[in-house]
Amino acid sequence: MPEEDSCTQRPLFGGAISSTFPTRFQDVSNIRQVPDHQEAFVDPTRDESLIFELLDLKTGVADQGSATWFLRDLANEQDAEGTLVLEQSGVFEADGLRFRSSPAIITTAVGQMAISKGRQGRDAQNIVKVYLANLRLKDVATDVLVTAYEPVLINPLSESAATVGAGLAVPAAQSECMPMSEIFRSAISSFKVNDWSLFGSVA
Repeated sequence: MPEEDSCTQRPLFGGAISSTFPTRFQDVSNIRQVPDHQEAFVDPTRDESLIFELLDLKTGVADQGSATWFLRDLANEQDAEGTLVLEQSGVFEADGLRFRSSPAIITTAVGQMAISKGRQGRDAQNIVKVYLANLRLKDVATDVLVTAYEPVLINPLSESAATVGAGLAVPAAQSECMPMSEIFRSAISSFKVNDWSLFGSVA
C-alpha cells in the first residue's frame, strides 16, 4: 500500500475533534473556503472526498433510519437524480463517544446517486457512491455527519474527467489504495471529541 495511504490521526475543528484516515486526503480549506461547520478533505487523483459536518440536532428525525434521512436530504440539496439507498444500518451506541452519561447514537447508510460537480449542469453528472454516518450527540444537541464520496462512473463532460479520466472509476484495489468503505469505517470508529466546549456552553 502506498505511503500516502497510511492512516494518521487528523485534527478537525481546530483540534476539538480528531479522526483517522489516509494522508492522501488533502484539506480542502487550503484550496478554497469551507463553511465553519464543515471540514472537507479530498484526494484529487481519485476524485474521492470525506466531509465532516456539525449540524443542530434534528429532533424531528427518529434515530432509526436517521442516516438514510440525511442521505436523501443530501441528494435533494445536490439536485441528484436516480438516488438509490443500497444499505442502511440499525441503531447502535458508541460507548467510547459520550458526553456526561449518554453515549452517541450512530446510524449509517450507503447510497448511489448522479450528481454534478460545483456549478456544472445535469449533463455533466457523475454516478457516485455515498457513505453517510450520523453520529447523534444529543446532550450537546448536535448531529454530526461523516460523508464519503466515491466515484463509480465519471461523465466525459464533468470537470473530474480531466483529472481522473472519463468512464468507470479505477477500483481502489487496482490502484493499491485503501477502499472507501474502509476509510469510512476508520473515520467513524476513530472519531473522538477532545474538547466538548466546541458545542457551546456544556457546563
